[in-house]
Amino acid sequence: MIRFHALAAIALAILPVAALAQDTAPATDAPAADAPAADTVAPPAADLSLGEEVNAEPQVGDTYVADTQGDWEVRCVRTEDGKDPCQLYQLLQDQNGNSVAEIGMFALPEGQQAAAGATIITPLETLLMQQVTIAVDGGTAKRYPFTFCSQIGCFARVGFTADEVAAFKRGNEATLTIFPAAAPDQPVNLTISLSGFTAGYDAVAAANADNE
Repeated sequence: MIRFHALAAIALAILPVAALAQDTAPATDAPAADAPAADTVAPPAADLSLGEEVNAEPQVGDTYVADTQGDWEVRCVRTEDGKDPCQLYQLLQDQNGNSVAEIGMFALPEGQQAAAGATIITPLETLLMQQVTIAVDGGTAKRYPFTFCSQIGCFARVGFTADEVAAFKRGNEATLTIFPAAAPDQPVNLTISLSGFTAGYDAVAAANADNE
């Protein structure tokens, strides 16, 4: 690819040649033989596109952001009947701002051992045997296994008890730890911000309850 500075250099090299050609060319008022006819310079109005409005509404199967609470997004999937399932989503970055993992959380119906579920996606280069750990505000970490891997990454489907959800709600941040396969002795600690978690979680719970 020719970059902008290269194009500029080419243009500067052409300018003296063009100026010399203008100085030496004989003056004439006659149009060039190959000059386009005046009536072909502008296309007919019938050939002009007036454009069309882009449909900003999500279509069936599309994921869209319904709301933002602090560092969390309320993401939903458009369905035919309008009962769109939602989850609380956050993209996790390392200290250099690189996107490394993501987590999506959702409330579960009452009466189960797990009050909430979550899907965690990590890079394919993750060391699966070390699993993934989560700790809230420096407390005791809990380990969760990976479920499967696909072309986009490795997935851990985990459940949280009511007490653990409460810890998320009153906490400031959680730490998600994974291990690279290429460097198993160098854990990668990713911060899960809990800013906006309570409002976002309750909004997702209410939205999904209305869909039942």
